[in-house]
Amino acid sequence: MKNRKAFIVGISSTFLKKNEIDFLKTNKPWGVILFSRNINDFIQTKKLVNQIKSCFRDNKYPILIDEEGGKVSRLKKIIDTSNFPPKSFTKLYLKNKKKFFYQYKIYINSISQILNDLGININTVPVLDVARDKTNKIIVDRAFSNRVKIVSKLGDYCIKMYTENRIGTVIKHIPGHGLATNDSHFSTPVVNEKKKILNNIDFLAFKNKKSLFAMTAHIIYSQYDSNNTATHSKIIIDDIIRKKLKFRHLLISDDISMKALKYGLKENVIRSLKAGCNLILHCNANINEMRIVANNVPKTDDFVIKKTSQFYKFLM
Repeated sequence: MKNRKAFIVGISSTFLKKNEIDFLKTNKPWGVILFSRNINDFIQTKKLVNQIKSCFRDNKYPILIDEEGGKVSRLKKIIDTSNFPPKSFTKLYLKNKKKFFYQYKIYINSISQILNDLGININTVPVLDVARDKTNKIIVDRAFSNRVKIVSKLGDYCIKMYTENRIGTVIKHIPGHGLATNDSHFSTPVVNEKKKILNNIDFLAFKNKKSLFAMTAHIIYSQYDSNNTATHSKIIIDDIIRKKLKFRHLLISDDISMKALKYGLKENVIRSLKAGCNLILHCNANINEMRIVANNVPKTDDFVIKKTSQFYKFLM
């Protein structure tokens, strides 16, 4: 654990290639994240997870997946959750709370059982972005609601249920993506909303959450920092995420290769770390880009080691 580096990477296929095995053993990333490209069926995926963990001789090695349900369903070749976007559960919650708690518990227990059986121990949920009329489509279907209290309450329940199943959660996209009108995969969203609205709606949805991990938004909040996205903003990370929202655990950058970040890959990594991100996420499995990330992140510091140790105890 002490010799690992402060980044998370994706891999290219349904098995580890030799250059990826060499990369993992040499550079020792903190974790690996899986996507649809890595998953054909249950047996193959379990073999892949075991193959990754064997590189580190660590059965608790962090393996992440992005299984939100709805449009973001990485497990679709094992279980199809495309008919269960987060907002579908919100509709049930508003109609019949008793049914909601019963059915949502069954849903999360089912996903968790599959993840536990596969050896995947972190799911990058819940999305706590508060939807708006002009929210970009990349987010709107993934958000619980346009009402902050509902987003917060359902988010708490989601975290609680995954926690009971010993699956770590990643709240995202902190401190809030709901006001962004463009897709941060391709360009930089700039939110000019007043501080009062941000604090009472968007940011509030993330306050006091008991998740072990959070993922930053590649968004500029001009009223706080007109030059930097949250991922690159020490103001946002220190004053909002850490102090106002009281997030005390590991902060992961959103995918460092996304176009919302305006510098080169090396500079994006360095600026994210200087701003206060604890772990750098790189998703596209481009081995040359992975090497750039690996060469520009430090070994995990005392804070990351401490929080990782807490995560390992949580898995017991």
